[in-house]
Order: sequence, then C-alpha cells, then structure tokens
Amino acid sequence: MESNRTSDLLPDSMDVNIPNVAQSKGKTNVQHLLSIPVIVAALGYFVDIYDLLLFGIVRIPSLLSLGYTDAQVSIIGASIINWQMTGLILGGILWGVLGDKKGRLSVLFGSILTYSLANIACGFVQDADTYKILRFVAGIGLAGELGAGITLVSEILPKRLRAIGTSLVACIGLLGAVFAYFTVELFDWRTAYFIGGGMGMLLLALRVGVFESGVFSHIKNKKHVKKGNFLMLFTNKDRLFRYLRCIGIGVVTWFVIGILATFSNELGVALGIKEPVQPGLAIMWCYIGLSLGDLSSGLISHYLKSRKKAVLYMILFTLVFTIILLYAPINTSFIFYTLIALLGFGVGYWAMFVTIGAEQFGTNMRATAATTIPNMVRGTVILMTSLFVGLKEYIGVIESVTIIAVICFIVSIYSISSISETHGRDLDFLEDD
Repeated sequence: MESNRTSDLLPDSMDVNIPNVAQSKGKTNVQHLLSIPVIVAALGYFVDIYDLLLFGIVRIPSLLSLGYTDAQVSIIGASIINWQMTGLILGGILWGVLGDKKGRLSVLFGSILTYSLANIACGFVQDADTYKILRFVAGIGLAGELGAGITLVSEILPKRLRAIGTSLVACIGLLGAVFAYFTVELFDWRTAYFIGGGMGMLLLALRVGVFESGVFSHIKNKKHVKKGNFLMLFTNKDRLFRYLRCIGIGVVTWFVIGILATFSNELGVALGIKEPVQPGLAIMWCYIGLSLGDLSSGLISHYLKSRKKAVLYMILFTLVFTIILLYAPINTSFIFYTLIALLGFGVGYWAMFVTIGAEQFGTNMRATAATTIPNMVRGTVILMTSLFVGLKEYIGVIESVTIIAVICFIVSIYSISSISETHGRDLDFLEDD
C-alpha cells in the first residue's frame, strides 16, 4: 500500500519536510495545535458547516414563504437536498484533484469563494428550480473545505498530535450548525444566507497567512510523480477497496444527520410526540453532540493508539441509541432532542473518519482521497432520502428508517473492522501508478 516513500523518489528527499520542521522546532504541543493553519482550518470548517446545513434548517420556512404547501415542502425539500448532495459529489472530485495537482491552499481559496457567492445568491431566490441550481453550485463549493483542511493539518502536525488536531478542527467547525440555528432564529432565512456568504468572504482574508504543506511542496513540481489522478483510485484492487471502506465507515454519520435529524418532524409524528418536532432544532442538537463527539473521538484514538477502536466504539454507541430512538416509548420533544444529541455524539467520529481517509493514501493522492471520501458519504444521502420517500408511503416512517439504519450500520461496522490501522503512520509516501 505504501508503495514508495517520497524520500526514496525525490532528489531533495533529505529535506522533504523542511518548511514544516523548521517552523516546528521548539514548539509545545499547545503551540502546534493553536497554529495558524489549524485555527484557519477550524474557522473554515465552521463557515462550511454553517452553509452546508443552512438549507436543512430553513427548508420548511423558506419553501413555505415561496408559496409551497406542507405536502410539497417534503418532496421539494428532499429534491433540493439531493441537488446539493450531487454538487458535493462532483465538487469533491474537482477539488480533490486540484488539491493534489495545485496544492491544498488553492482548494481552500477556490471552494470558499464558490460557496460564498452561491449562498449570497440563495438569499434572492424566488422559486424551487433556481433554489435547486444554487444549492447544487453551493454543494460544489462546500465539497472542498473539509478534505483540504484535514489534509493540510494532517501533513503539518507531528503525527503524535494528528488525531487531536483534526478533531479540534472538527469540534470548532461543527459548531457552525449551532450558529446557523440561532442566526435563523434571530433573522429571516434570506438574511441567514447573506450572513453565511459574508462570513466566507471574510474568511478569505484569513487564508493569506496560511502556508502550504511541506510534504506536498516537495512533490508539487516533480513531473514524474502522478498527482491527483482520480481514476487511480479504481485501477488497483487494494487501493479501490481502501477507498470503498473509507466511504463505508462514514455512512452512519449521514444516516443520523440526513435522515434522523433532517426529517425529525416526520419522525416525531410517527413516534406519537404531541409537540411538533423542529428539524432546525434537531439539527442544532445533533451538531452540538457531533462537536463534543469529534473532540472525544480524537482523545480516545490518542489514548487507545488506535483509529479503528475509537471509531468502532462510537458506531456501536450510535447503534444502541438509534434502537432506543426508534423503539423506546418517547413522549416528549425534550427526550427526542436529547436522543438526537446523543446520536450526534455517537457519530462524532467524522474528523477521525476523514483523517483515516487521508492517512490511507500517499501524498500524490491524499487530497483527492480525503476530499472525495466525505463527499461521497454525503452523496449517499441521495440514496437514503430516495429510499425513505419511496418506502414511507407503503410501510410507514419508522419501518422505512429501520431498513435504512440496518443497511448503514452493517456497511459501517464491516468497513471499520476490515480496514488497516493508521495510528502513527508516517505520511511521507506515494501511491504507485
């Protein structure tokens, strides 16, 4: 798998990590974790999550204000989510390839400009068709932030701090969902889109001081090294199965976010909860749990010296509370939101899962893998929502969700159990053609 070390291929191999090493000398662990690249990656992910989940929070009020009925809101809302997720899949490929060909920073600049402009445009939308197109464009832009940020942070931090650093990025970033909820509570949905776009533009200024990964800088101009070839993920059996397992690990996370939280209003009715369950509030509590879970998963991985054990324990925790949510007697929205927060905590291995993806692949394919993997997972929401909408009319909401849950947990548990351990892995290696 680790076919060639960068140092074995490059003439200047003795200095592969010089830019990062030079800046690392004399630094404490805290100084490493609070360095400019880590802070900017965290703030970037904060804005990314705000914009990514904003439609889920304003889905009902925005579509109702455009004149659609309650029945249309469910169908049109699912369609718009699918358009956004399709944009994420295509954007993941686009930004991942660019990240390996042009550098991690080029992705961070380009992606944020794209989704910021798209979100500002969403504030002017007047019909569902335009809404779909703009969320598609926003999805393309949103696809680049996390993978490029995690890749950059993974390559510049000492490997002993990699799990904690990437989890810190996710912990701070995921609070963007909380900020999005309160923004919608204080302002109307159009203003919330303008705020998201404006935050993105401000973030561009902060990116100026971020330096490129030293590991990538030393292969950037090496023409004999193939970089960012997306098709290479499919031309080697071992590499393909690594890639598919990485995607499989994350499927449960978006089952919780894309089904349990996003369609929580319908789930609340099916469970017999008298008070209306608000999807925006459910998403907020889910992401509070996610933020705490992401920080915890990093610490657990650091303590156990194992990515696999940390993620497996989190998945099993999520499985238990999914069963409780669907089949235990739940009488109040308070209990429902509490369970959603616990489920959010359970799937709070998101940063760890993306880190595993980055660590599984060589420097010349790392951004491509780390950027496409989470977006392929997000893209599975298209299948989940389509299955949910198709089945619920025939077998009911709870039964439909149960079928989707069984599939997702089987895939994720198998994937994390069968993938190779990457804790402490040296990232100075390349993928063969």
